[in-house]
Amino acid sequence: MIKHCKHFLWVLTLTLLSIIQAVAQPVITGFVPVTDAMLQNPDPADWLSWRRTLDSWGYSPLQQITRDNIGELEMVWSRDLVAEGMQEGTPLVYAGIMYMPNPKDVIQALDAKTGELIWEYRRSMPADLKEKVGGAAETKRNIAIYDNLIIHTSNDDFIVALDAVTGKLVWETRILDYQKQPAQQSNGPIIADGKAISGRGCFPRAGPTACVITAHDARTGKEVWRFFNIQKAGGADDTWGDVPYEGRWHVGAWMMPSYDPQLRLIYMGTSVTAPAPKFLLSGNQNQYLYHNSTLALNPDTGELAWYYQHLVDHWDLDHPFERYLIDTAVTPDAAAVAWINPRIKPGERRKVVTGIPGKNGVVYTLDRETGEFLWARPTVKQTVVGDIDGETGKATVNPEMLYTAMGQERLVCPSTSGGKMWTAGAYSPLTNVMYQPVQNTCMVATVTIDKPDPEALYGFFGKVQITPGTDKLGTVHAISVETGKTVWQYEQRAATTSIVATGGGLVFGGDAIGVFRAFDQNDGKILWQTELGSPVTGYPISFAVNGRQYIAVSTGFSITTLSHLRLTPELKPGNVNKLYVFALPVENSQK
Repeated sequence: MIKHCKHFLWVLTLTLLSIIQAVAQPVITGFVPVTDAMLQNPDPADWLSWRRTLDSWGYSPLQQITRDNIGELEMVWSRDLVAEGMQEGTPLVYAGIMYMPNPKDVIQALDAKTGELIWEYRRSMPADLKEKVGGAAETKRNIAIYDNLIIHTSNDDFIVALDAVTGKLVWETRILDYQKQPAQQSNGPIIADGKAISGRGCFPRAGPTACVITAHDARTGKEVWRFFNIQKAGGADDTWGDVPYEGRWHVGAWMMPSYDPQLRLIYMGTSVTAPAPKFLLSGNQNQYLYHNSTLALNPDTGELAWYYQHLVDHWDLDHPFERYLIDTAVTPDAAAVAWINPRIKPGERRKVVTGIPGKNGVVYTLDRETGEFLWARPTVKQTVVGDIDGETGKATVNPEMLYTAMGQERLVCPSTSGGKMWTAGAYSPLTNVMYQPVQNTCMVATVTIDKPDPEALYGFFGKVQITPGTDKLGTVHAISVETGKTVWQYEQRAATTSIVATGGGLVFGGDAIGVFRAFDQNDGKILWQTELGSPVTGYPISFAVNGRQYIAVSTGFSITTLSHLRLTPELKPGNVNKLYVFALPVENSQK
């Protein structure tokens, strides 16, 4: 009898605790659906897209945290991310709720003030997914919010929508069959006029039709269009020579696009072919469109408005990274800028698309209405672009870097890990300057095959090293968008990672050993820093709740930071997936 009573009391206690926890758990109330107008002009308190705004600036106008009070910044909460694996996530924040993507298709809704869990979604993954899609099947860089939905591209090649209030599945649409046409969806969508626009990496064994950019109705999941990144064979404009269509592989679009709602154009970047050395395809003389290009697409139809090819790529130096959409005067300084369009009238205002789109670390500035080349310049040492014709914008490969046979070896700068990588820079309208984390790397790259082989992928092996002549791997370059001049430059031993700029005149960025710091936007002076213990792999953001400004950033495991840490073996950070949030003390934030 006593035994049964103890059991009853134990069950009753557990039941009461679960009821108390359920009552105590915060819930989302009064949710206001997110509109296109809100995405295109977000409330300063919110972070509604990957880089906050669809122009990819990575800039928050919040200015409570300034150069004068940054020394008082303190951590206000942190929490472990629940899923192990590659962690490169970007939180979204809307009306005080943070939506955080974890590895392996786990998404959490958190109270942005306290970090308390509101709901958690875990997608069930097939047992053979990693075998078919590879290790990047666990990465999730970003998610999107629209109407009352959280939208993401899943690692089993669906696009999925969750109820933003409850975390329950609302709809899902298969994009590709991961078993027949595996694709890596490490990047999520952006929302352009009610459509979820997403790209993906694609494997040689998946064939050319897996290399697609897609648009889905953001409310229903219905596919609207898909754009094929690889030209079909046989047309008058075919640039792949005699390569049959089924042998055209691997032109992915594995990062997030930008969107101009006035011009109604999406700007998406693409990757290298497989194999990479072009003598293994139909020769070094062909373009192989649309690899390593900027594509300007109509959001309603997916029709190509214009393209610009940055480089015919023989070394896996993809060009899919963030592109800033900026209205600016254009006055490139010939002392700083290597390649200039002679038709530019100094000081004229242009709608430009600019940034460092590729791993080679070259800044390109184009007219975003027409794709006209305006100017370009390198940042770190690069040996692959030989010249760019200012009149036409056509880039010529350095002939010394080309391959013609198996076994040939070249010292190529940068390496496949960048230069520039998926780690994002930021742009501040306060200075008209872009702040870019780039690395000093090269590689000894040797061709390993004599004919295309889907299992060999790129067809070469690259041994990565720090650029000869320096022991400083990580850099941040502050570059004027108008002139192309370097405003300031910061260098250090450890690799640098993603950046956010703020209205308080600060630029926040992390590194591969877990240091998170604030720079003065004007001169690069370090005004504050803290050690987080593990590589800063997530994209930092800033947001506000009830008038208090916060800075959020996450740490974790990433193939890129691991690759860079091998070059600095004396630096040994931890390996913890964790989210950190900072703010000024309450009394200061109320001033």
